[in-house]
Amino acid sequence: MFLIAQLLTTVINIVIFLIFAQIVIFWLVAFEVLKINNFQARHLVETLNRFAEKMYRPVRRVIPPIAGIDLSPVVVIIGLQLLQSIIWQVLV
Repeated sequence: MFLIAQLLTTVINIVIFLIFAQIVIFWLVAFEVLKINNFQARHLVETLNRFAEKMYRPVRRVIPPIAGIDLSPVVVIIGLQLLQSIIWQVLV
């Protein structure tokens, strides 16, 4: 059971890292530090957005952007961390 908990925790940590990467790249594109004219940069942005949108969509149905600020990444990260702690309590 410990190995399963550790594997699930690793997967959750990778997902959280990808969410942070998507947020950072979003801001880099917004401030024009990263130009999406480059094919590789555009492909990276599209891939991360496609991945993240699948998790943000259910949260956005419940919590819409407040004053133009999208809180769905924060809610998803908190939910993943809660899931991670539940996994450790149940399996270990």
